[in-house]
Amino acid sequence: MVEQSTRNERVAFAGDPAATLAAMRDHLTELQVPQIAHGRRAIILFEGPEGSGKKHALRQLAASFDPCNYSVHCTRHDRRESAEGHWLSRFWRQLPPAGHTSIFLRSWYRRVLDDRLLRRVDDKTAARAFDEINEFEAQQRDYGTLLVKLYFDVGSDVQELRLRERSKNPWAPLLNREPAIEVRHPDYRQAVQQLRAYSDTRWSPWRMIDGNDETQASIAALSAIADAWSESMPAEPPRAVRGSGRAA
Repeated sequence: MVEQSTRNERVAFAGDPAATLAAMRDHLTELQVPQIAHGRRAIILFEGPEGSGKKHALRQLAASFDPCNYSVHCTRHDRRESAEGHWLSRFWRQLPPAGHTSIFLRSWYRRVLDDRLLRRVDDKTAARAFDEINEFEAQQRDYGTLLVKLYFDVGSDVQELRLRERSKNPWAPLLNREPAIEVRHPDYRQAVQQLRAYSDTRWSPWRMIDGNDETQASIAALSAIADAWSESMPAEPPRAVRGSGRAA
C-alpha cells in the first residue's frame, strides 16, 4: 500500500498536463488488475451540471480500464419510473458483479438535483430520497463495494460558453433532449449545498472537482479514483486454492 501511495504522488507531479494524464491512465490500468484478480466491486459516479467536464474525464478513465471489466450507465430522466416500482430499482439492476466496475454518468442524485429543480419532485420527496440514497450506498459499502463519488462544479460563465459552443453543432438538438440546469440559478447553489450536507457520508464522501479547466479536472478526477483504489484494493495477489486452480 505504501508503494502505491508513493506512486500516486510521483504521478501527481509529472511534467506537463498531457504527460500527467498519460501517467495517470497507465497507473489506473495497473490499479485495476488487483481489483479484477480479487473479485472486488466498485462504483464510480460522475455528477455535476452540463458543461462541467464530466465526459472529458470519463473518456480518460475509459482509456485506462480494461473494457471487459467495466460498464458505463448514462442516467437520464425516466418517465416510466413510477410504473416500475421503487425509483432506485433501475440502479439495483446496474450494480457491478465481482471484479467489475459500474460507472454512472449522472446517477441516482438526479432525483435531488435535476428532478427537484425542474419541479418533478417536491421538497418532501427529495428529503425522503436523501435518506433512501444514504441507505442504498451504505448497503453497497456493507457488501464490500468501493464507491467513489465525483462532483464536477463549474463557473456560470464557463458553463454558458461551453453550452453555446455545443449548440452550434447541428446534431445538438437530437443529442441533448433535456434542459440544462444553469449553475447561475440560486436554486442550483442551494441544491448543491444540500447535496453535500445530506449525502457527504463517512462511507461515501463526495470528492469535489473544479471543472473550469477540463484537463485539470480530468487529472483531479483520475487522481481521486487512483487514491481510492490504492486505499481499498488488496496490494498482494490472491492466494490460489491448492488443486482447484481458483484464487482464495
